[in-house]
Amino acid sequence: MAMANPMTEMLKGTLEGIVLALLAERPAYGYEITTSLRERGFTDLAEGTVYALLVRIEQRGYVDVEKVPSEKGPPRKVFSINTKGREQLDEFWKTWSFLAEHIEQLRRGGK
Repeated sequence: MAMANPMTEMLKGTLEGIVLALLAERPAYGYEITTSLRERGFTDLAEGTVYALLVRIEQRGYVDVEKVPSEKGPPRKVFSINTKGREQLDEFWKTWSFLAEHIEQLRRGGK
């Protein structure tokens, strides 16, 4: 059995926070979010992963969605973070800071 890519496995748990952080910068539609993630180094990210996540954060009430006409094809769903999403993002950053600090301590030999 092939071993899962460690980056992919770690990213699964943090992707929601990363996407909320992008949406805190500005509203965006799915393709823009995927492109932005890839430009920031998350090159192995499947587009379907991002779309599934967007459905989930919409269902959880973290974003507001507006359908905007597209020059090609169906209207685009533009996602913007709302108050509940910002609260979730704050929690994500607190958790991230805690984990990063403690993992770094372990890496340095518990110091």
